[in-house]
Amino acid sequence: MPVKNRFAELQSEIVAWRHDLHKHPELMYETHRTSAFVAEKLAEFGCDEITPGIGRTGVVGVIKGKTDTKGRVIGLRADMDALPIHEATGLDYASTVPGAMHACGHDGHTAMLLGAGKYLSETRNFDGTVVLIFQPAEEGGAGGKAMCDDGMMERWNIQEVYGLHNMPGIPVGEFATRPGALMASSDEFVIDVTGVGGHAATPHDTIDTTLVASQIVVSLHSIVSRNVDPLKRVVLTVGTFSTDSTASNVIAHTAKLEGTVRTLDSEYRTEAEGWVRRVAQNTAAAFGAKAEVIWRSGYPVTVNTEQETAYAVEAARAVAATVDAETPPIMPSEDFSYMLEERPGAYIFLGNGDTEMCHHPAYVFDDDAIPLGCSWFAELAERRMPAV
Repeated sequence: MPVKNRFAELQSEIVAWRHDLHKHPELMYETHRTSAFVAEKLAEFGCDEITPGIGRTGVVGVIKGKTDTKGRVIGLRADMDALPIHEATGLDYASTVPGAMHACGHDGHTAMLLGAGKYLSETRNFDGTVVLIFQPAEEGGAGGKAMCDDGMMERWNIQEVYGLHNMPGIPVGEFATRPGALMASSDEFVIDVTGVGGHAATPHDTIDTTLVASQIVVSLHSIVSRNVDPLKRVVLTVGTFSTDSTASNVIAHTAKLEGTVRTLDSEYRTEAEGWVRRVAQNTAAAFGAKAEVIWRSGYPVTVNTEQETAYAVEAARAVAATVDAETPPIMPSEDFSYMLEERPGAYIFLGNGDTEMCHHPAYVFDDDAIPLGCSWFAELAERRMPAV
């Protein structure tokens, strides 16, 4: 079955929405214009209920079916925020906000869910209730958690929740997902090393924090190779290394390391903090220095529940010729994971073709994917809550 005909008719209108959103990107929770745009469209569609301010700047729209004999409620989610990146696409609808860009396609996700909302409001060919979730602050702000913390799931009695993300490298017109862990957790650490600074000519009178921090970096990279089952996935990366020295003839008194740990296994996520602390502190102590470790818990593992993944795949197969139902998991993280901790559900990738990867200044969302994403959202609602 191809995409729904209505979305082919609506494509130019939905593309116009996306281009408008793309020109006016907003970061984190500051999605005031975007949230107002979403709420205005939902009102135009005739949604039964529109509630802004969930998770600070999130918007929830409710669409009731023609009937409601079983009390079923499913949530459909799109993220709205952009990235602090200067756009380099040269598009005629490029960002008008310096240093901000929709470099991850959230404008496309928002437009597709709006398109699905328009169709579902027109047809209402389902038995139950659809809750449209427009979320801020996916890019590092845990907006998904904020909406859950505001009681979204309980307030609207959401029983299942689904979301999608465009994926460069997968052809347009194809979907991919898997049951179980789909995307990794992401936690951050900061290691502050303190030694004794001094003159480069008298290293014996110092405790060289550059040397100590360098040894910590090397030792940290033994964690995965010697603590993790080779058949499991854990990625540890030290992203920054800095000292308080600004001269070549000065031995630094302090050094700072910052990095991330990503894993697909909750067991290893729990253990990782202890590993990092022991390696950093004991390595520093071996040189007579001190290491303080600050651990910042980030997004959990994105875990698709098995039955709901089957529903997501079934809906995808209704609108696309190719669906990979056992795609390999990937190590980026996603705060839809918080919603999946609250309710069963599934996350799916929608092909964006041969484009630059997400978070690249030349990334471009492919508008040809829009009818497929809209159709998947709508098909999922109609299949999970078939009309009586």
